Amino acid sequence: MAQGIQLERQHFCCLICLDLLKDPVTVPCSHSYCMSCIKDHLDNEDHGGIYSCPQCKQTFTPRPVLMKNNMLAFVVEALKNTGLQAAPADLCYAGPEDVACDVCSGKKLKAVKSCLQCFASYCEEHLKTHYEVAPLKKHKLVEASAKIQENICSRHQEAMKMFCRTDQRCICYLCSKDEHKGHDKVSAAAERSEKQRELGFTRTKIQHRIQEKEKDVRLFQQEEDSVNRSAENALRNTEKIFLELLRIIESGVSDVKEKIKSRQKTEAARFRTVREKVEQEIAGLRRKDAELEKLSRSEDHTYFLLNYPALSHLSKSQDPPSVRVRRMRYFEKVKVELTEAKDKLQVVIGEECAKILKTVTETDLLPSNPFAQPTTRPDFLQYARQITLDENTANTHLLLSKENRKVAFMREEQTYSDHPERFAFSWQVLSRESLTGRCYWEVERSGKGVLIAVAYKNINRAGNFREGVFGLNENSWALDCFQNSCEFRHNNKKTSIPGMWSCRVGVYLDHSAGTLSFYSVSETITLLHRVQTTFTQPLYAGLWLSDGASALLCKLR
Repeated sequence: MAQGIQLERQHFCCLICLDLLKDPVTVPCSHSYCMSCIKDHLDNEDHGGIYSCPQCKQTFTPRPVLMKNNMLAFVVEALKNTGLQAAPADLCYAGPEDVACDVCSGKKLKAVKSCLQCFASYCEEHLKTHYEVAPLKKHKLVEASAKIQENICSRHQEAMKMFCRTDQRCICYLCSKDEHKGHDKVSAAAERSEKQRELGFTRTKIQHRIQEKEKDVRLFQQEEDSVNRSAENALRNTEKIFLELLRIIESGVSDVKEKIKSRQKTEAARFRTVREKVEQEIAGLRRKDAELEKLSRSEDHTYFLLNYPALSHLSKSQDPPSVRVRRMRYFEKVKVELTEAKDKLQVVIGEECAKILKTVTETDLLPSNPFAQPTTRPDFLQYARQITLDENTANTHLLLSKENRKVAFMREEQTYSDHPERFAFSWQVLSRESLTGRCYWEVERSGKGVLIAVAYKNINRAGNFREGVFGLNENSWALDCFQNSCEFRHNNKKTSIPGMWSCRVGVYLDHSAGTLSFYSVSETITLLHRVQTTFTQPLYAGLWLSDGASALLCKLR
């Protein structure tokens, strides 16, 4: 039993702290954690009323109750008493990659030091004499090296403690007196000091070259990303515009998408090929730098001098072709052409709709023309509607102010009275006023995340999380504004809106026509997203806020 537990030890570790479980608890998805670890996770999670498992990300509503798993605690305790007993340390025998002790007889132990005077390597046991015997204490000990014998002159069997600059080689004292007589000679230590300075200069050059090459890699990566992002945006715009035209030109989508992909593949591959070559050169330089760095730490002067010439040589750098950053402009012309085509078709369809309307005799049944939308901000302001927020619906982490036109997220819960219409788990609030007919309002947002929404009054307030958050169900439509990006949500389906937009958002609702439009409002007014559907109930304006966010319903003249 103990052996089986020891083999499966990793299954009894907390997935947060990675240590053996302490007071183990199991959450509904069957993953187990330390009581304190999962409690801290749930306390600190920015959940908005929803909690999740750190391992599988499964969500829970409400917060799971944490109960100690007694059976799992018993198994962990058995593991502590059996599986964690320290095994006796194996003797450190020398392996194929290790330096063996020169003194050991039989199976040799791993050497820990080499002596530059004895030209031998020693294990921990046989090294003791170098620490205890007075004459041996003066010997120079270095990290264990299998090449210690290379320090001995093959001719005189003497230590090579000198360096001949004339012949650029290590020599012993006797060599300096005969075949190297009259040459420029210095001690190995002095030559090492000189070469060490050169090594520093070489490493500086390598590191500078690495920095330059990394800049090139980043540039190529940016261009590759730019190609891919631009292509992806072009694909999304192609899909969106063709679908808005009721697939009138659906057969052209495949051709346009294929050409974009082909161009994307060609352009991205071109930058990727060059980038990979530069990355290969950087990898080589890093290896060279690592080898030089390792050599610089060597305490063996002879070993250093023998290996330095080969490692210090640098091949000529291959300069990549220059690149002009285009950012998102690779495929922008596709969007322009498609937008122009859409505008022309929209005019034609609008004219045809007008002709059809003339044939209808029952004026009360006239359908609204979906294309008869305001186009300028003064046009929208004709339908301006002053909206206030309903305190009875506000989540307790939301603070209302400025005559209930402003809402801000607060970490401390507010002291609101109990009310059946209050959002219990999601940080959101609805308007007092119901919205029918044509309405326009503007929201000034700040902070990280704000959802600007409309919803039916029967949206869930305290039950299932998905049924209550704006945009995750069929009873609400929401524009998710996160810093400078936007995303439209309805019934848990998301539509990305590319570009950077103003912090002021205009909302135009034509209830009878089933039209809901969101606009970015600055010096100009720009359409972000439009929905064409059928509204079956009056709508209410809604706001959801993330931690640190606020939103203001603007007063419009």
